[in-house]
Amino acid sequence: MAAHGFWSLGAENAGNDAGNQSPSTPRAWCQAAAQKLSGGIGSKLCALLNVGEVEKSAAPSLKQQQQQEAGTEAPAAATCGCNKPCGCNKAAVPVVFSDLYSTDLLPALDGDTKTMTFLQEVVDILLAYIVESFDRETKVIDFHYPNELLQRNNWELQDEPETLDDILISCRATLKYAIKTAHPRYFNQLSTGLDMVGLAADWLTSTANTNMFTYEVAPVFVLLEYVTLKKMREIIGWPDGRGDGIFSPGGAISNMYAMLLARFKMFPEVKEKGMSSVPRLVAFTSEHSHFSVKKGAAALGIGTESVICVKADESGKMIPSDLERRILEAKQKGFVPFFVSATAGTTVYGAFDPLIDISDICKKYNIWMHVDGAWGGSLLMSRKHRWKLDGVERANSVTWNPHKMMSVPLQCSALLIREEDLMQNCNQMHACYLFQQDKHYDLSYDTGDKALQCGRHVDIFKLWLMWRAKGTIGFEAQIDKCLELSEYLYNKIKGREGYEMVFNGKPQHTNVCFWYLPPGMRYLEDKEEKMKRLHKVAPVIKARMMEYGTTMVSYQPQGDKVNFFRMVISNPAATFEDIDFLIEEIERLGNDL
Repeated sequence: MAAHGFWSLGAENAGNDAGNQSPSTPRAWCQAAAQKLSGGIGSKLCALLNVGEVEKSAAPSLKQQQQQEAGTEAPAAATCGCNKPCGCNKAAVPVVFSDLYSTDLLPALDGDTKTMTFLQEVVDILLAYIVESFDRETKVIDFHYPNELLQRNNWELQDEPETLDDILISCRATLKYAIKTAHPRYFNQLSTGLDMVGLAADWLTSTANTNMFTYEVAPVFVLLEYVTLKKMREIIGWPDGRGDGIFSPGGAISNMYAMLLARFKMFPEVKEKGMSSVPRLVAFTSEHSHFSVKKGAAALGIGTESVICVKADESGKMIPSDLERRILEAKQKGFVPFFVSATAGTTVYGAFDPLIDISDICKKYNIWMHVDGAWGGSLLMSRKHRWKLDGVERANSVTWNPHKMMSVPLQCSALLIREEDLMQNCNQMHACYLFQQDKHYDLSYDTGDKALQCGRHVDIFKLWLMWRAKGTIGFEAQIDKCLELSEYLYNKIKGREGYEMVFNGKPQHTNVCFWYLPPGMRYLEDKEEKMKRLHKVAPVIKARMMEYGTTMVSYQPQGDKVNFFRMVISNPAATFEDIDFLIEEIERLGNDL
């Protein structure tokens, strides 16, 4: 594989300094980095990457050990095992992981060298996996059926500890059977790709290992969340970025937060007295919306039957006239409409509901308007495509998942709220052991009491650091490229023999929905028999993709439509050639069906 981007730094020196190493290996790269990166950064990184090599080279072979024990080999000169220049007389001690356990690592006494060496081994495993993930010659997946995979390795938990050597083996095995979601030919989900800066930020976040509930334990992260949420509200179009927000564990929870706030806004007494204190509430959403709207209603005690699905047009957009009709019907039955969830980028079709028309209706009937932009919200970063969310600034709340189109490592989902203090009033419980009112700093930065969670993971640093690295224009270019690729796919297959589009017109997002008809069923006259057979085509091709490991793309039925492929592109590594490969692979794997 040709080296590209980050790892290409070592390519030109591979023949001189890297010996027989591939230019895409961490070792070759760090040697080149030591020469090219300024300020001594390359040398420091190279030193870090070479910690494991130093320790491994210090470990004697079995033959050397036997010779030493027999007295047939002269003892090696004592050398220092420190990781920096010093004058100590401590001899280097070889690290043999088969003899070590987790209790030998920090905070164990003299555990620093062992810890550094162990972690370097882990980093080497990770770096090799990262490089492999971008190699188109490698498989996207090494598929095994569940029972087979259970039997191939001992995954059971034991009473006795395993050695660090066993732990490293487990790390390698886990990645061996993991799906390479960074692979340029992985198109299976809305969240794909692997950003190097985001990955570095995730490593840093885990190293810091703190909680987002108070400023006192997460000062920088709390401030970064404040800064970033304000920026996102500005992009939505709320004046001066005013409002509130929070990062939550995924778009489903963000949507549930929005429903919770809408209910509290209309009936604040529900917080203390429960659902028995309020009339029958009803929510509205498109028939193409995400299942999380109904799931949130179930979790909040509102009930799935209180979520009324509004008809969508052929392209998957909510029909505003049907929304208004159903609101009036609900009111005539004595129900109280309190929440409308419009979708900006539906999961299957990638449709954008007409937000301006929907907001007019919500204003007319005094209903909370939420925009589920988990998938499509990132198009706000694109000057070319943000018109698809016109009217989003009129919403009361917006869900936006940077871990999708912006390729921030999972998970990273934001709920943005137009009204300040509402979230705090809705969720606060005044726990005095966390949110003391006599602290010596501004208590508004203790954000934990407005969240449903107590423990809350630091999701902000990945997004913030990537934003610093790319700038808004970098995200814009990335998003525009993915949409360009989807249009390329659409144009390539819309008139190609054997393909039928699920709905007419260009894709609104990167979702391209289509059927592939193998040669044997293209001219079937019995429509019922044709649909019956076509329903089985996508699952078989998908299964073959996974068994060969060449690519992955999703499929599903929708309403009365039989199984079709739903191609989505959110991976910045994908190219036009990868789209061509997908088409050829579908035809290769499905030609005999």
